[in-house]
This record gives sequence, structure tokens and C-alpha cells, in this order.
Amino acid sequence: MLPILLDLGFVKIYTFGVFLVLAFFWGAFLLWKNIRLTSYKETDIFDGLFIALFGSLFLSRLVYVILNFNSFGFDILKIILINGYPGLSLYGGIFGGVISLWLFFYLKKIDFRKIVDYFVSPVFLALTIGKIGSFFSGAEIGTQTKLLLAVHYAGFPGSRHLTSFYEALLFAIAGYISYKLIYEIRKEKYEDGVAFVFMLWYISAVVLLFDPLYETHLIILRLNFNRTVSGVLLLTTSVYFLYHFKNLILKRSKLIIDSIKLYGTKNIARITKRSARKASSDKS
Repeated sequence: MLPILLDLGFVKIYTFGVFLVLAFFWGAFLLWKNIRLTSYKETDIFDGLFIALFGSLFLSRLVYVILNFNSFGFDILKIILINGYPGLSLYGGIFGGVISLWLFFYLKKIDFRKIVDYFVSPVFLALTIGKIGSFFSGAEIGTQTKLLLAVHYAGFPGSRHLTSFYEALLFAIAGYISYKLIYEIRKEKYEDGVAFVFMLWYISAVVLLFDPLYETHLIILRLNFNRTVSGVLLLTTSVYFLYHFKNLILKRSKLIIDSIKLYGTKNIARITKRSARKASSDKS
């Protein structure tokens, strides 16, 4: 992999840092496109974005450092230099960003539930680019595999899973779905906040699925931090969806059951007719 994108001697440009910058700018661009659909002031939204970005980076790095304290200790330079010593907690970033954004919009008297859905597709876009950066920089190492689709990392034996790349693909798909979901919410087909809950559900499912394919894990009190948080979030959001869409689920289930019954009835009728024809032919 390529941890250093460009070495100019007096300064080094790190691959992961470049992709973080790209993630921010492309995410901000998509957010701008989303906000143009609304009557909210762009200045308020982008002020909230920068506040959320600061809160996200701060808590994301803090959680990662705390859970990897043996590697960082109290070395301030190691903690600050994300490029040279990469590592961010996904859930630290999500919770830091959400809390900061909620506080900002609360002070601005803007309804958080009505605005947060417009941030979801930009978040997924940023995650996609960030995960691609993790893959190319070697910031996140996959476990060993015998699959043909694998990569080699310097300093690590054997072929490794393309875990970050897999996650990037899934986050890109989620970005498209959430972008389309905004228009359904604007048509009042779904209530405000559904896209945000979808984001939490989807991210927790992806992390729970792919975290075992990473070489290193964030551990707290002998528990895997990412899997524990993912399990709680996945269960909570699944219950929310079951409750929120219970009428739709029951309606669709009834249609499926009725279709099965109708299909079975038709088959029984066909079998009966065939039996009757066969019996009459045998008599003749």
C-alpha cells in the first residue's frame, strides 16, 4: 500500500490525509446540493457542518487514542498527527458529529429531525472516500485470506482481505439509497428522521459484518468496542423500523400469505382436474 503519497523531502503528503480532505469537500458539495432543495439558510447549515466536523474529529480521535493508549501514551505529537499515526474511531466520529450538530441546531432553534436527513447521503459519501483512503494507505489491515481477491501489506505476512474496500462499496450503495430517500421524505411518504435511523442501522450492520475481517480491533473492558456498539445500534434501530413500519409489514405479509394460498388453491384444482380426467379415460 501507499501510506505516503508524495515525499518532497521538507514535507510529506500522506495518502490518508489527502483522502480525508477529499471526503470532506465532496461531502460538503453533496450537502450543498441537498440543502438547495430546502428553505434553510446555507450559512446556518455550513456553520453546523464545521461544528459537527470538529466534534466528529475530536471525539473520533479521542476514542481511538484511549482504546489504543499503549501505542500513544501521553505523546501529544502522536495524538495530534493523524497523518503520521493514522487511526480514527468510526463510532466516536458519528456520535461526536451528531451531538455537536444537535447542540448547534438546538441553539439556532432549527428542528434537528427535519434537517438531519439531508446530512445522511453526504456522510455516506465521505465514508466511502475515507474507506478508500484507508485501503490505499494501509491504515486498516484485513485478516489473512486464501481468496484470489487479496492484497499484500508491507510488514504483514500473507495475503489480506480488502476489507476497507468492501466497506467503501457498501457505503457508496447506501449513499445512493439515502439520497433517493430524501425525496420520499419530502413527499411525506416517510416521516422526518427515517434516513438518519437508516444510516445508523446500515453502518452498524456493515461494521458488525466486516469487523471480524480486520487485523486489529478496538477493545474496552475485554469487549470488542465496534461490535458491541454495532449490536446495540442494530437491535435498537431494527426495533424502530419494525414499530414504524408495522402496518406496512403486516399488509405486505398478508398479501404474500394470500398469494401463497391462492397459488396452492389453484394447484389443488389443477391436480383434481387432472385426476378426474385420468379416471374418466381409464374407465373408457
